[in-house]
Parts: sequence; C-alpha cells; structure tokens
Amino acid sequence: MYSSVDTIWVLLGAALVFFMQAGFAMVETGFTRAKNAGNIIMKNLMDFACGSLVFWVFGFGLMFAGSGKLIGGLDLFIQGNYGVEGGYPSWAYVIFQTVFCATAATIVSGAMAERTKFKSYLAYSIAISAFIYPISGHWIWGGGWLSQLGFIDFAGSTAVHMVGGVAALVGAKILGARIGKYNKDGSVNAIPGHNITVGALGVFILWFCWFGFNGCSTTSMTGDDNIMLAGSVFVTTNIAAAAATVTTMIFTWIKYKKPDVSMTLNGSLAGLVAITAGCAVVNPVGACIIGIVAGIAVVVAIEFIDQKLKIDDPVGAIGVHGVCGALGTILTGVFAVDGGLAYGGGFHLLGVQTLGVVSVIAWVVVTTTILFKAIDATLGLRVTEEEEVVGLDKLEHGLTSAYADFAKASTVRKLKTVAEKVSVDKAVPVQLVSNSASSDAVASDIKLTKIEIITDQDKFKDLKDALSDIGIMGMTVSNVLGCGTQKGAPKYYRGVAVEMELHPKILVEIVVAKVPVQAVIDTAKEVLYTGNIGDGKIFVSSVDNAVKIRTGEEGVDALQYPEAKAN
Repeated sequence: MYSSVDTIWVLLGAALVFFMQAGFAMVETGFTRAKNAGNIIMKNLMDFACGSLVFWVFGFGLMFAGSGKLIGGLDLFIQGNYGVEGGYPSWAYVIFQTVFCATAATIVSGAMAERTKFKSYLAYSIAISAFIYPISGHWIWGGGWLSQLGFIDFAGSTAVHMVGGVAALVGAKILGARIGKYNKDGSVNAIPGHNITVGALGVFILWFCWFGFNGCSTTSMTGDDNIMLAGSVFVTTNIAAAAATVTTMIFTWIKYKKPDVSMTLNGSLAGLVAITAGCAVVNPVGACIIGIVAGIAVVVAIEFIDQKLKIDDPVGAIGVHGVCGALGTILTGVFAVDGGLAYGGGFHLLGVQTLGVVSVIAWVVVTTTILFKAIDATLGLRVTEEEEVVGLDKLEHGLTSAYADFAKASTVRKLKTVAEKVSVDKAVPVQLVSNSASSDAVASDIKLTKIEIITDQDKFKDLKDALSDIGIMGMTVSNVLGCGTQKGAPKYYRGVAVEMELHPKILVEIVVAKVPVQAVIDTAKEVLYTGNIGDGKIFVSSVDNAVKIRTGEEGVDALQYPEAKAN
C-alpha cells in the first residue's frame, strides 16, 4: 500500500526538477553568443535524454542497489524494488533520482560552451550519468561511507551541484579558453552574452523549480512533522536565495560602481546552490547568513577563476555550483540547529562535512580528468578554429541561425506618426573626403565616387527604396558586425571592462557617376536620421576606375546596363 499524497509529492518534485533543464538552457544560452544558441539547447536536451537512458540501464544500480561503503550494486534496467511501504512506489523514486542525475550532468555544458565538440559532450554526459555521479551519490544518499558518518547533504549541494561544478572546472581547464578571451599579456577580454533577458528568464525558472528540488526532497507530506519540514525547507531555500541576490547586487554596486546584472543573476543561483545541503536542518537566520556568504563568494570566485586562473567559464558554472556547493555544504556544519558549531555542537559535524566535500572533489577531479583526456585523445574535445569563429550552430548542426527569421522580420517597414518623425536638419553635416591626388578636389568633382553607408538592419528597405527613387540602379549589401566606443563611463561585464561591443549592421556600397553624390548623402540622411546613437555613418571616397568583367568596359560605362546607355 502506498500513500497517494506522498506519491504525488515525489512526482511533483520530479516534474519541477526536470523543468530545471529549461532554466539551465536559458541561462547558458543567454550568457553566450547567438551563433552558439542552438548548440547549447541541443546539449541541454541530449544530456537529459542520454543521461536518463544510461542511468536507467546502469547508473541507478550503482547508486542504490546495495549498501556497500563505496558502491551500490549492479541492477541493470532497475529490476529491484526501491519504493517505500506506506509512501511512494519504486518507479516514482526512480524518476525522482533520474532528474537529479541529469541536473549534475547539465551543469558542465555552460562552462565548456562555445568550443566543445557535440559528440564529445555526449560521450561525457553518458559517462558522468553512468558512474561518476552514481558512485559519489551512493556515498551520500545510497547508504555509503559518508552517509554512515552522518554527512548532511539534504538535496544535493555536493552530491549534485558540486559534482557538476568540479567536472566543469576540469573540463574547462583541459579544453582551454575561447578564442579572443585572453590577450598574449594575460589580460582578459569581456565576451558579453547575447541575451540577458533569456538568461534572467532561466534564473526565474530555476528559482521556481528549486522549491521542488529542495522541498520535495522530503519525499513525504504525510504527518505533521513532514508537513512542517516541507514548509521550513521552502522558507530557508527562498531566504538564502533572496539574501544572496541582494548581497551580490550591493557587492557589485560597490565594486564596479554599478549593480552588475549578470553577476546578480549568478548570485541568486549561488544562494540556491549553497542552501541545498542544509535547507532542512538550518533555521531562517542560518539560511540568511549562508546566502550572504554565497552572494559575496560567487563574485570573488568567478573573478578569480576568470582573471587569475585564466579558466574561461562563460556562465559562471564553476563559481556558482562548484564553489558555492562546497561552501554551503561546509557551512551546514556550522549552522545546523542540531549539531552545528554555532549551536554548541562542536567541530564533529563540521569535520564530517569538510571531509565529505574534499573526498567528493578528489573523486570527481580524478575521474573527469581521465574521462576528458580520453575523449580528447579519441574523439577530440575541441572544435576547429573555423568552427569556433563561425559558430557551432552552423558547422556542428547545419543551423543557419537560432534567430533565422529575426533580421528578416525587422526589415518590415514601420509606420511613423508625424509626432515621431525627427527633422534631419538637426543632423551633423557629412564632410566629403577625397583620396585623390588633388587635395582641392571634393567627391562630387570625381568621375567615379564610392559611397559606403553603415546602418541598422531594420532600416535597409527604406534606404533601398529611397535610393532607387533618385536613380541608384545597383548596390552591394553586406551583413557586418560594427563596434565603436562612446565617450562616457566605462561599461563592465562580469567585472571585466567592455572596450567595444559588436552589433549587427548592414554595409551598403554604391559607386556613382551621374547621380550627384550630395543627393545620395542627403537621401540617406533623410531616411536614416533619428538623432540617436547608432544611426550609422557615411563614407565617401574616389574610385580610380571600374571594369566590367563580361565586356571589358571601363569607367562610367562599366556601371551602366545596356538599356541605360541607350537612353
């Protein structure tokens, strides 16, 4: 006989923890570049899918099929019964543990983002779900030696998050930094994520799902004690996350002179990770202190890893999950109401917590080092330089862009009201520059003149139509990335100064002879001017000659179609 309430509670927790995959996918996608967005989504999807299968076939047995001190047992395809009489059935517990295993695996993808071969990542994902996570998980949750010593990790600060964080550290170190992350002198370049809004959505999803991650780890809602425990876990989880978020915001505000958005989002996750070990054994005051410590530690850790160790972690997974997972587990030995150092329990629990953290770190470092080295020697771990520069979406998956229709949709002509229209008279006049031998000549005096216009993609249709109206019959259009600096306060991304930011632009190149140069300039200014930063630039230069390859015609004749010359 099973309890309907307990079974629903465990299954609800499984569903919420599964939805954390979406949160991780959004965080990692938002904190990386658009050219790798599809690759990130595929990795988060496939580490769950592959991990679920291999955990069912092999990993679950290693974790729970036996009470040995070091390892569980072999229970292929889960033939045994792991349910609790009067509580939940076996398969409810299996799916609950499966989603936790998948969480540990997916943490690594963010730290190794934008330069890891897809097939190599799949190999890693299968290995960590098959034996690395299950064996250390057995020590903690499967009746192994740490469990027998009284080690406390209620929902997985160490068992799940620190395992993923340490694996991320090893993988990112072996893999090496992204191209352009570090200069030859060791200085750091900021590589901003392409969509902070998506990253924030991921954090909100994770915060929401963490109530299932921690709260439903009680695995029971039967009896007053379990009901009260679940309520307490929800409260301590939320307080730690909130305290860490506020702390990180204030800390970065003081440190960078501005409250850093991406770091503050990492701060929220740091508090959640840190409280996961002790959420059931600390009170709200202890949870608040743990959150405050994690909120500062995550900033210091990310900066240290990024700027001192020179390990490129695009999303901060090592600092959030590795450092704060270890820190939260150790602090449980301080703030546990029953047995914690702060409550007169002495150093015993603190020692056990520290021993557990160190032991699991050693296990993961050794096994993942062997794993990543083996993958590197066989499949190869890193993509080619060309693949990294072009983007993994295109060359690893054949995906043109994760936002393929965005630029096209943005070119739709926008209706403007009279109140919105800005007078072009307020624009700074364009100075014509000639590169001809005569310094007295101006562009309009040159037989052939090249005009280059750089502007936003969504203004192209208006510009093309307006230039056509004044007789421009041909142009070359390129999608480019533009960067520049504006005078004012420096910008920072995750503690690193952003010198120049790249933005998608279009480059329109026109060579004119009979159409007045000034008419082209005036038309472009009229169409493009808004008075805001980013309207674009116009460059004018002389052209010595033009040659039509098909006919050999030169000069003005090379620019015209036969019909135009006949007229």
